Amino acid sequence: MIRVTIVRTSAGEWREFCLEGHAGAAEAGQDIVCAAVSALVLNAVNSIERFTEDGICCEAAQDGGYLKFSFTGTVSAESSLLVKSMLAGLEDVQKQYGKRYIKIRYKEV
Repeated sequence: MIRVTIVRTSAGEWREFCLEGHAGAAEAGQDIVCAAVSALVLNAVNSIERFTEDGICCEAAQDGGYLKFSFTGTVSAESSLLVKSMLAGLEDVQKQYGKRYIKIRYKEV
């Protein structure tokens, strides 16, 4: 199962997101849940890096199965929209394939 943790401040500002695990919906290379999650998350990370000036920190495991992304300062409206878009996609994947493969948790700091 892919465990997604989304961290926001009490004021609603995004702080970080972390993904751990593998969907396990099919064999490696055939897992469409994993592919969908990877595409959504990597596109969001790359878009934030490419299209905003926001300070970020990102670490990931070489073999997959772990990614932690955090903002190091103020979060722009553009980054906020990109994170919301990513979350909408992840929630759709969860609705389509179920919590057996992806679980999304929101945390407030």
